[in-house]
Amino acid sequence: MMARLRALGAEGRRRIVQVLAAVLYNANIGGFFKGTIYRGNSKKFCVPGLNCYSCPGAIASCPLGALQASLNNFPTAVPLYLLGILLLFGALLGRAVCAFLCPFGLIQELLYKIPTKKLKKSAWTRRLTVIKYIVLVVMVIALPLYFLIVNGVVTPAFCKWLCPAGTLEGGVPLVIANESLRAQLGWLFSWKALVTVAVVVASIFIYRPFCRFLCPLGAIYSLFNRTAVFGVRLDKKKCTHCGACARACKMDVRIVNDRECLRCGECVSRCPTGAISCKFIAPKGGKTHEETVRTGAHAGASHIRGAGDAAQPGHRGGGSL
Repeated sequence: MMARLRALGAEGRRRIVQVLAAVLYNANIGGFFKGTIYRGNSKKFCVPGLNCYSCPGAIASCPLGALQASLNNFPTAVPLYLLGILLLFGALLGRAVCAFLCPFGLIQELLYKIPTKKLKKSAWTRRLTVIKYIVLVVMVIALPLYFLIVNGVVTPAFCKWLCPAGTLEGGVPLVIANESLRAQLGWLFSWKALVTVAVVVASIFIYRPFCRFLCPLGAIYSLFNRTAVFGVRLDKKKCTHCGACARACKMDVRIVNDRECLRCGECVSRCPTGAISCKFIAPKGGKTHEETVRTGAHAGASHIRGAGDAAQPGHRGGGSL
């Protein structure tokens, strides 16, 4: 079984995880036919990736939507649960969440596979990646708090006015399946539909445009990239700074594990010196072990090595912002 998974390549294995995550997040299949939103107890918990609460199939909450809603109790109560969830996912995975566990990232990647001329990354696209941090500060934090002060209740600005995942995964399926909702459509739905269409069309020509330029959840997870437990590692002693990894990557990466790196592992086979590795830490026999998969330029094969000591506190990988 493991041999078959390795034979699929990094992208193939990642695609399997992406699909499984999307199916698990949206396991309430009946909701798509009824045009209703699931409101069970599991909605008290958040999934790691961007998956709208209002998606008919969603069995849990989106961390961004939940974070904005939790600001209703600010400043008398700080949303420690939501902050803790984001810290946990970030500390464990960093932006690997974006690469493996985000359904909307999967949708963008599939759209990008449509054969047509592509807009490649450049110095300008790297500069534009800063926008998602502005979106995080303004639309996820500042505007909700502003409306809390003015109106006494939070307005989830990002979800209400910008998030295309909410429209594509939630709004559109609900409107299709629920006739009563169609009569209530107004300018807001039209605006969100326009934003969604723009992102969908852009995704055909640009690799993951929403993730790269607009997603505040990716902005949060990017802060953990250098120190997250799971994901790619860069051996600085082996690295010759040839830039082969950055050139092969479709994200606006300058070096492995910088803020734009999705930690997907596809760069491992591109490194001519074998300086990049994928490390996974998991319990085995009551102890913690580390499995390292390295691919060299000449061999092109994977070598698995277990090392329990490497998983002890203080063990962290390289990379820089």
